[in-house]
Amino acid sequence: FLRCKCKRDDQKGGGGSNPFQHLEKSAVLQEARVFNETPINPRKCGEHLGVMEATESFFAMTKLFQSNDPTLRRMCYLTIKEMSSISEDVIIVTSSLTKDMTGKDDNYRGPAVRALCQITDVSAICYSGNWSCLPAPPNPALASILALLSFPPTTPSRSHPLAYHALGLLYHVRKNDRLAVNKMLSKFMRHGLKSPFAYCMMIRVASKLLEEEPLFDFIENCLRNKHEMVVYEAASAIVNLPSCTAKELAPAVSVLQLFCSSPKAALRYAAVRTLNKVAMKHPSVTACNLDLENLVTDSNRSIATLAITTLLKTGSESSIDRLMKQISSFMSEISDEFKVVVVQAISALCQKYPRKHAVLMNFLFTMLREEVSHVDCIISIIEENSESKETGLSHLCEFIEDCEFTVLATRILHLLGQEGPKTNNPSKYIRFIYNRVVLEHEEVRAGAVSALAKFGAQNEDVLPSILVLLKRCVMDDDNEVRDRATFYLNVLEQKQKALNAGYILNGLTVSIPGLERALQQYTLEPSEKPFDLKSVPLATAPITEQRTESIPVTVVKQPEKVAATRQEIFQEQLAAIPEFRGLGPLFKSSPEPVALTESETEYVIRCTKHTFVNHMVFQFDCTNTLNDQILENVTVQMEPTEGYEVIGYIPAKSLLYNQPGICYTLVALPEEDPTAVACTFSCMMKFTVKDCDVNTGEMDDEGYEDEYVLEDIEVTVADHIQRVLKPNFGAAWDEVGDEFEKEETFTLSTIKTLEEAVSNIVKFLGMQPCERSDKVPDNKNSHTLYLAGVFRGGHDLLVRRLVLTDTVTMQVTARMGEELPVDIIMASVG
Repeated sequence: FLRCKCKRDDQKGGGGSNPFQHLEKSAVLQEARVFNETPINPRKCGEHLGVMEATESFFAMTKLFQSNDPTLRRMCYLTIKEMSSISEDVIIVTSSLTKDMTGKDDNYRGPAVRALCQITDVSAICYSGNWSCLPAPPNPALASILALLSFPPTTPSRSHPLAYHALGLLYHVRKNDRLAVNKMLSKFMRHGLKSPFAYCMMIRVASKLLEEEPLFDFIENCLRNKHEMVVYEAASAIVNLPSCTAKELAPAVSVLQLFCSSPKAALRYAAVRTLNKVAMKHPSVTACNLDLENLVTDSNRSIATLAITTLLKTGSESSIDRLMKQISSFMSEISDEFKVVVVQAISALCQKYPRKHAVLMNFLFTMLREEVSHVDCIISIIEENSESKETGLSHLCEFIEDCEFTVLATRILHLLGQEGPKTNNPSKYIRFIYNRVVLEHEEVRAGAVSALAKFGAQNEDVLPSILVLLKRCVMDDDNEVRDRATFYLNVLEQKQKALNAGYILNGLTVSIPGLERALQQYTLEPSEKPFDLKSVPLATAPITEQRTESIPVTVVKQPEKVAATRQEIFQEQLAAIPEFRGLGPLFKSSPEPVALTESETEYVIRCTKHTFVNHMVFQFDCTNTLNDQILENVTVQMEPTEGYEVIGYIPAKSLLYNQPGICYTLVALPEEDPTAVACTFSCMMKFTVKDCDVNTGEMDDEGYEDEYVLEDIEVTVADHIQRVLKPNFGAAWDEVGDEFEKEETFTLSTIKTLEEAVSNIVKFLGMQPCERSDKVPDNKNSHTLYLAGVFRGGHDLLVRRLVLTDTVTMQVTARMGEELPVDIIMASVG
């Protein structure tokens, strides 16, 4: 259309060069048929303009401002906004847009403001004309200012747009001043507003300030507003409040219940969608179950799906079968978005009613056979409910028979290897796994070989069959499959539980790139000493995401140069300092640097703790924010409270303005009392100050000594332990043995809930929870937590804790190959 308009305007005498002057309307319409081709050819449908092409076309288009045709002018505005990101010197049209913006034609002024804000920098905005008295432009003007300030407004009302945008702009300008925002809300609450959209904006602002200001009464009063939009916004705000009592929630739920029977589909959808989100959090939603039952047969499938999934979350155990039958009748008609909602509801339902896992899994497998979204749900159900393990594994075995996704197939094979050997009849899963060796490509075959080995490592009855299958895999065409089969075959033939646990069930805990580098260095520098795995950096476990235990290690195409980890970078940096070369391999670096000053102070100091076998190095990243000073010989003096000994300091020679520098402090670990690993260091930064000229940078020859007090640094037991992943905790526990096992019981005087106890223990020790043991079941008064780690020096450390909330006690059992780390754990907890 734009091409035809360009041609028509050029024929009317628009002048200038026109790149589309030879195009005819019929030719453009003929070419548009390529949009209907299957498959679509993107190159025929449109081409990307280069900078030069876009700039030439843009300058040619500016000639069209000579025409007064309103449709053509609107096309010009659209073109300016679309081409502003790829054309050069777009600012050239500023005068034309300003002329339209300040002109008398209302149809031009609004679009001109929007186009001008698209191409103008925020700092260059100027106030032109008296917009307050104009009927049309204020709305686009305010909306454009909000866009420039990165404030995302909702679609405004046609009847009262100015109030909505003006309120949004006022809030954005004052949002950093809580008192100003509070005064603004008080003013409009007293005088009221005509726009329902403005009321919605006020409700959202009031919700943000609710923790600090008593604004709940205003939100509750909005439940009685004459506009349904405002009523819903208020009800939604109340039910989504983080802490809301049943009394405060009741009127909002009543409003949503009324909306469930509204003749307007939009209101029914909004109400049931909101109830669905908060159904598990607020039990009072069950008051709406009768109204939700009526929505199950709603003609709108989205509403019906949300109604059923809400009932699944709030209904009784006896109603599950009936609801599942109803939703299965139209499962094929709903969109993928609502299929995900169904899967999430079923996952939550399995946790609430564990005995219904068979019905729910059958529904997932039958109705979503062609989907992959239910696999995560089945795996989650298996992990949360031990009774569902065999049913879920059977469904997954059938799923991988026709699975075309490599990642899913290898993940399921890994899960079968983890959970299958623990079932009552592990041999029934072996056939499904070996089928993958016969029928699949190399990545899946490699995963299947690893899964078979885990069956042989844990079940003596099936070991002879596993050995036969692995011998067949030794002849595989792929190197990875052959190597795995050969390795596992040799380990299993030894028939030693320690070897099975260390090399099959749990595997190495070292970093593979770090191992490669260490082996290469060992070959370059021959030594009579054997290669020591303890010199290799550990493959640390994730701090928060426990579910990664379910992700298998499959065939990964490594790049030629593997990127160094954060700890390996620190290792190289510290090894380059002569004073640190005799410390040995770096064991652990703290995950995040600790701030020892406020970010707004004249000196910004952050500390990273590096742990070695017998020493700790404190790295201080320093920044001087004063432009009239230069600091020299900067050190951080540390005074320990326990048996730590400060050996020496590595100063930062000079700290220029806003140029970071690094200084170090070397500390020896306690020798007389090695169990006293927890310590607090008081810190003082000492330096020489030299004043300098701000403009020239010249500094005085003479300086003076000065010092700056920093925050204290704490060293805890977690600084001496590295997280490692032990997928099979039982095998690792047996592998360590009970030679150095100790057990004690402690009182948890300050902990009130089981979840809080588990969270605090994991954080305090800095160890990795295994087998999802950090997930505390509901309605339990005791819980066993499995923790794995490596103590400095490369020694495996395992802790098993039984937490009892009724008597507020905690029983701790720790195992390790040496006695000292076990004593350290007991002393730290005590």
